[in-house]
Amino acid sequence: MKTIEAELIDAIRALGPVVVAFSGGVDSSVLAVAAGRALSPEDVLLATADSNSLADGELDHCRRLADEWGIDWVAAATDEFNDDRYLANEGDRCYWCKTALIDRLEPLAAVRSATVVLGVNTDDLGDHRPGQNAARDRGARFPLVDAGFTKADVRLLAKAWGLETWDRPAMPCLASRVPYGTKISVALLSQVDRAEAAIRALGFGEVRVRHYGDTARIEVPATEMARFVSAAAEIDAALRGVGYEYVTLDLAGLRSGNLNHALLL
Repeated sequence: MKTIEAELIDAIRALGPVVVAFSGGVDSSVLAVAAGRALSPEDVLLATADSNSLADGELDHCRRLADEWGIDWVAAATDEFNDDRYLANEGDRCYWCKTALIDRLEPLAAVRSATVVLGVNTDDLGDHRPGQNAARDRGARFPLVDAGFTKADVRLLAKAWGLETWDRPAMPCLASRVPYGTKISVALLSQVDRAEAAIRALGFGEVRVRHYGDTARIEVPATEMARFVSAAAEIDAALRGVGYEYVTLDLAGLRSGNLNHALLL
């Protein structure tokens, strides 16, 4: 019986050359390194969206990882901020964001006769993620899903392979901090980015600053709440410094995809 690692290698090898949509998180890191193991160097390209929805420093993080692994990498400038459907920030925002990414990756793949692949795992399939539909509609593939990987499987393999991203907190795009119906802008996402960076600078690794106009609703893991409260004065001053008038802590703790719940109401 094949190991889950072998299933992933075989799933990638069956596709042939690939362009990996590389965000620098644990899922796309495992996918990237697996592709490097499954295929010859000229058959793998990592591509990172160069977008205003990407947190500061993430592009350099992706470039550094690709250099360490010896895999070709490129920054792909996307144009979702020119798409009113994306800026409107309705429930299908992720569809148009991923469409903009695939628009940039398809020509890169065509030159290499390659398939675009994304680091989607089986746990991702149950959430509201219209971006997956956009990618699937355009022929992109999800090798982690094909190999049956859960998020826990991804982290275990990343740790076994010695990848520094094995326990890296998720870093979803900054637009995911903005409630649906609030129009997206570069200035708004920059404010969120600076707010989260200020909190991380105080030693909090995993944080979300949900943007509600002049109010920041902050989510941290439940285990960090006591320490967060002890740093309340510093956090309040830091977030006022980036433009928020009211700074609040969500007592329910950090929940991935939290704003998606509003779509169910």
